[in-house]
Amino acid sequence: MKQKVTAKVILQRKITDNIYDLRISTELAREAHAGQFIGVYTNDRSKLLPRPISICEVDGDRLRLVYRVTGSNTGTEVLSQLTPGDQVPIIGILGNGYDVDDLVTNFRHPVLMGGGIGIPPMLQLAKELVERSPYPDPYLNTILGYRDSNLFLAEEFKDLSEVHIATEDGSVETKGNVLDVMETKIRQGLGECDLILACGPMPMLRAIADYSRKKGIKAYVSLEERMACGVGACLGCVVKTREMDPHSHVNNARICTEGPVFDVDALDI
Repeated sequence: MKQKVTAKVILQRKITDNIYDLRISTELAREAHAGQFIGVYTNDRSKLLPRPISICEVDGDRLRLVYRVTGSNTGTEVLSQLTPGDQVPIIGILGNGYDVDDLVTNFRHPVLMGGGIGIPPMLQLAKELVERSPYPDPYLNTILGYRDSNLFLAEEFKDLSEVHIATEDGSVETKGNVLDVMETKIRQGLGECDLILACGPMPMLRAIADYSRKKGIKAYVSLEERMACGVGACLGCVVKTREMDPHSHVNNARICTEGPVFDVDALDI
């Protein structure tokens, strides 16, 4: 059940250009799982709505949030000014995440794909998959997509999985996107894949949905579209679906409540 509580800031640091690492202490952390998010309020009265931020890691009663400052005088810029000891209102735990028990039971060769600010929530997913997997190492393959050589969080994934990098400018490993890496590995006969789990910008997720359908690979995507209220009231974050919703009688789902994680076969993207 979602609650609005006050959390305590434990750590805040800038890890690369406009990307911040925020650690907070809250009893809600014990309810959090991979793929879920929280809403963080700014204490700025001109910004009434919380900022939805995906959960990067869970550690006991602590949540780790890795987020991007989206511009000057934005809510995320206000959040970046928090310091250890500050109190910050949050609402959570929000959204439907990954059914990790189902994934480790039914799939043997998962590949995680993260692009840009869609990379942080994949870290908690990697942790939960490895912790619950009955299979020996190496179990996971992870493909991370960046614009350039600012590879935030990449080293942390290496403790959990085989990691492959795509960069738009070609500065590190494969020049291109996450699917370019996937196709290269397949051509080289390296690794198998029966499941894709992805988070990133919508063009990337559309491409993954198309790729998975053509290849007959099961895929789940976490949508990172802009949200407003984060609790399903404003209908500001709908996505087109293939099936009609029985309550609203439209082919839409709210990312913040029905998602953010969806089976790609349920989406019209």
